[in-house]
Amino acid sequence: MTHRPTEERLRPVRPHPVDAAWSGRPPEPGDVDPAVLAALLHRHGWQRRGGAAGRYGRWTPPGPGGSAMSLLVPESRAFPDSDDLLGDALLALSRSPMPSAREILLSLAVPSDEIRWWRDVPAGPGGAATWAVEEQLRIAARRMLLAGALATHARAGYHGARHRRTAAASLEHVLVGPAEDGRLSAFVPVATDRPLAVRLHQALYAAREAIDYQRATGGMHAFDGAVEAGVSHELTEAIVALVRGTEGARIAVEWDPAAGVPEGCAGSAEPVEFSPGDLPVLRQAGARYRRGEPSVPVRITGAVVRLRRSGPRGEGTVRLRVLAGAEVPHVKITLDEEAYRVAGHAHLVGLPVRVHGQLESRGGFRRLTGAHGVAPVQVDDAERDRLMKSLQENSEMAAFFEEACAAECGD
Repeated sequence: MTHRPTEERLRPVRPHPVDAAWSGRPPEPGDVDPAVLAALLHRHGWQRRGGAAGRYGRWTPPGPGGSAMSLLVPESRAFPDSDDLLGDALLALSRSPMPSAREILLSLAVPSDEIRWWRDVPAGPGGAATWAVEEQLRIAARRMLLAGALATHARAGYHGARHRRTAAASLEHVLVGPAEDGRLSAFVPVATDRPLAVRLHQALYAAREAIDYQRATGGMHAFDGAVEAGVSHELTEAIVALVRGTEGARIAVEWDPAAGVPEGCAGSAEPVEFSPGDLPVLRQAGARYRRGEPSVPVRITGAVVRLRRSGPRGEGTVRLRVLAGAEVPHVKITLDEEAYRVAGHAHLVGLPVRVHGQLESRGGFRRLTGAHGVAPVQVDDAERDRLMKSLQENSEMAAFFEEACAAECGD
């Protein structure tokens, strides 16, 4: 065990995504649409309690102590004091300790569709939730967002490793607030990621309908059609992770008031609910998706990053970093002696190889079977240098050279 010296400075903590996107300063009144602010207040449970009709409304926050604070929000910019009222309201929100005030300001700063998760978990001592409960909520929410992002790239019952790198990169724009009292909110920017929110919204409703159909009829056929809406093995697993260990869970998607409701989506829908009684059906559907997804014929171009075989001759296993031909980062291939030799030589001279085969669903589309036609791909000197530099920076490079040299010396 190693210990950090007491005089060593701690590494800076990575800022929370919400903190990184919003500095805490309220937006300028001229940048805020009064109607959007009013819609966000209503969404977060604030209540309008009178005000001058046609000019402004008086809004109070939810909860028993809500009457201690109120905001005057103009209904439009038709009156000279509109900017002053907006400025006072935004400043009051920025100084408020309530989570809803912070989320409203974030939605104004980064126009976003909001996704909310709730888990009904028995409270711990003093009504507090355990660390593990909050972590489970956050992990399940991320898995669900990833499943939605995968569905924007392809409709498949089982994605495995396909498109995962691209889907994970798309989540970099999503802002996530703190998990509190079994509730978590994510803000999906309209400008970059609205298709993610739309696909997840549609997939959740399709999953709910397919579960209801199975529990009513015993048939799993509704899950086949649900794939087109974005339901997949990954989504069913995410729902299972969200619901497991709870008395129930809910997910809601709220559209950005400024952008409006996307085509084909409900404007004000109730949260989609799942219960522990749904878990057997979801697990059955997930396993069915995984079994049913077919292998894919591909022609892959990739750089060899590992060679391995048990002796100096015979077949061996090659690992490729995929450059083109499949939406996966790496694949493993078992090659006969001649193809194995071609792959080793191609790497040693800095060339990628091209290979035909079947990308197997078993193992997550990480293995190529029936490989044939292995051949080096000619590239120009600049591309070869770039490829060699990239491979030399790979953590597996030392192991590769050791194995490759042993094989060559044995031959």
